[in-house]
This record gives sequence, C-alpha cells and structure tokens, in this order.
Amino acid sequence: MPHYDLVIVGTGSGNSILDPRFADWKTAIVEKGVFGGTCLNVGCIPTKMFVHTADLAATPSVSSRFGVDEELLNVRWRDVRDRIFGRIDPIAQGGREYRMTHEDNANVTVYQGEGRFTGHKELTVTLAEGSETITADRFVLAAGARPVIPDIDGLDQVGYHTSDTVMRLDELPSRLVIVGSGFIAAEFAHVFRSFGVEVTIIARSGALLRSEDEDVSARFTELAGERFDVRLNRKEITVRRAGSGIELELDGHEIVAGDQLLIATGRRPNSDLLDVAATGVSTMDSGHVIVDAYQRTSVEGVYALGDLSSPYELKHVANHESRVVQHNLLHPDEQIQADHRFIPHAVFTSPQIASVGMTEAQARQRGVKYVTSKQDYAGIAFGWAMEDTTGFAKLLADPDTGQLLGAHIIGPQASTVIQPLIQAMSFGLDARSMARGQYWIHPAMPELIENALLSLPLS
Repeated sequence: MPHYDLVIVGTGSGNSILDPRFADWKTAIVEKGVFGGTCLNVGCIPTKMFVHTADLAATPSVSSRFGVDEELLNVRWRDVRDRIFGRIDPIAQGGREYRMTHEDNANVTVYQGEGRFTGHKELTVTLAEGSETITADRFVLAAGARPVIPDIDGLDQVGYHTSDTVMRLDELPSRLVIVGSGFIAAEFAHVFRSFGVEVTIIARSGALLRSEDEDVSARFTELAGERFDVRLNRKEITVRRAGSGIELELDGHEIVAGDQLLIATGRRPNSDLLDVAATGVSTMDSGHVIVDAYQRTSVEGVYALGDLSSPYELKHVANHESRVVQHNLLHPDEQIQADHRFIPHAVFTSPQIASVGMTEAQARQRGVKYVTSKQDYAGIAFGWAMEDTTGFAKLLADPDTGQLLGAHIIGPQASTVIQPLIQAMSFGLDARSMARGQYWIHPAMPELIENALLSLPLS
C-alpha cells in the first residue's frame, strides 16, 4: 500500500498547490475526470468564451437604435464550439502530461481514476486496470461539485444536458428549454438566444436570479421576460420524448416543447462520491465539507478547498483558498486564515450583473443600519452613448462611517465597473473619501460609481 507525504484529490485549484517547494515531498494527485477542473473544462472559461461570441452575435438586434443597420447572417455553431474547445482541450491535456512526465514532477504520481475513502486517511482509487489503495500524512480535498439533477418523472428516460455537456452539442437547436433560474440558466439563455435559438426558461420561484439584490433580480426578470419565454412559479411534473425533441409537462397540464433540454438547477459538492465520512471528515447538510478559517477539516492533516467546501462556488475563491492551503502545508506552525469578507461575483448574461457584500434584504434581516443610493447608466454620459435605459448601480453604506456594505450593478461591463468598490471595501475606504479623493475620468463608465457614491445620504 503506497504511502505519501501528500495526496491531492482534484486538479482544479488543487493542482496549483504544487510548486518547487514541494519537490522533495512524495505526492500523489488523484483525478477522476479531465485535468483542470470545472472552471477550465466546463465552467467559467468556456462559458465566457461563448458569452463573448454571443455578445457579438447579439449586436445586430440593437444596432438600429444607433442609426446602424446590421444583420446577423449566420452562426457557425461547430466553428464556435471548436474554436473554444480547440484551445481548452490541449491545455487540459498539457496539464496532465506535465504532471505525469515532466522532470519537475519526479516525486509526483498521478492516479487517473475515482477516489473514495475506505478508512482513516486511506483512499481507494478505481483505475482502468483495477484499483489501488493509498495512504498519506496529509490530504487536500479539492474534488469540486457536479450538477444537481431534479426529480422529474421521465427525466432519466429522455436525453438532457447540463452545463457539463451542453457546450459540446453537435448542432444548434431551434428551441431550447432551460429548467432553472440561477446564473447558469441566465448565462446559457443569453448565449443560445443570441445565436437565434428560441429559449424557454422554467422557474419554480417567482423571479430569476433571486439570490441577487431584490432590485437587480426584479430588473433582470423583467428584461428576461422581453427576450425569452419565461415561465415563473411553475413546477415540472413529467418529461417525455416527442419526435426528435422533448415535451415538458408543468403543473396545470401546461406543455412546453423543445429540441433540447438543459437542466440548470445548481451544483452539489462531491463529498458523497469521496465518502469523506469514512475518513472522519464532517459535512454540512448541503454536502459541503466543513472547514475552519485555515481550510482545515475535522481530521488533522486533511484540508479542503473550492466547491467541495465553499458555498460560494467561485474560481477566484478556490484560488485564494488554494494559496492559503499551500502556505499552511509549508508552514504548519505559522498558518494563515482565508479571507472571505468581501467576495464578489458576476453573472455574464445580458445585461451583466455583478455584486459584492450584503444585499438590502440581508441588511434588513441582520438588523444592520444602512442607507442606499442608486445611479442609472442613463444618468451618465457614457450611458447616453450606449443608449442604456435599464442598467443601474445600487450601493449600501453605513450612514455614520460611510463604509460600504454592499454594491450591486446590472448593466454593461458590470463585472469590471464593480472592481473599485471591491477594492474600497477590502481596504476600508469610505464612500466620501473614495468619491472625492481621486479623479474620475470623464466621460467614462466609472462615473456610474462616482455618482452613486455622491448620492449616498450619509450623516
């Protein structure tokens, strides 16, 4: 039974832990799928490459308002798909080959198979040629998450897609039905609608992106209803094949038909597949591995990071946690804590959405004293240039100190425009100092933030 100094399970952010400082460590890497993890292969990177292409395809639909008449002639789906994965797949393969063959990894053994704990710090890996059980002094669990598949009668008999598979379709469908109302649904709805696909979104709740600030969620739901066939407050009863497509029956005998079905109802951590309980690691009811501020699990020498332990399910969070774990492995007597204070996120749909800090509903629930301001894109000069009439930035701040509590933006380049606010919150810069202590380029997009800061009714 091989014994290692360190075993890393998962090759997303976990793979970045190893650097020359670990050259003398006897290390094993376990990967059941493709090297690179969710972000590289089925998540943020390919989806954003599709989103950028979709943004280009959508331009003719709005160009006439600027006096420019454009027409979308064609979307060569296979060319779009193959350009994206023609770049990504070699990176994943190269990462695997590097770990397996490069001289820098002389002390690294790669196990290509699914690992499952079968005892205390004992992992059995199912390989193509059988199985092997390995042990280690230290483990890093970075095995990620997988799509949640809802309980819909007939779903296991019909063909359906998740975010893991829909980007590799051979043909662009004429009609796509999306079950789900979160960021995965919102992003893929934008992509496929921009490519000319008729999109229907089925939501069990009364709003899309309901985890966003209530004003942002309401505005996006309104705009989505103008672009997609949005069915709110619906429950899926059964699904069946109908010719070459599918029919989804909703409560009230409502029928929705499509050529393809995308299930986008969230993701769940892979702790059950790892059977972390067998090694003594504790999990939440959600399945997330419980870690402390140092990314340590309940078992000494076992760390966890990324989607397996983090409810944020964001690559930039996983990368941060990976750096924390790396330091703590190398410096066990000088450990550092992960910083989860101001974690931003973005939804790359149309319009873009970005957020950091508390929503207004969270501030109310927590009894936090706050004031708000809202600045429309239509109120700044660059907003006029874009003819944007729907986007806005909403800020929450402490009325006495001016410290920002939350920021929420819906509109063009939201994921970029929000960055100064993330910086201000992270370094304790108050709203007044931020607004008046620096120049803001005129007439540029960041004036949206400047004006929102100046509009806060501070004491």
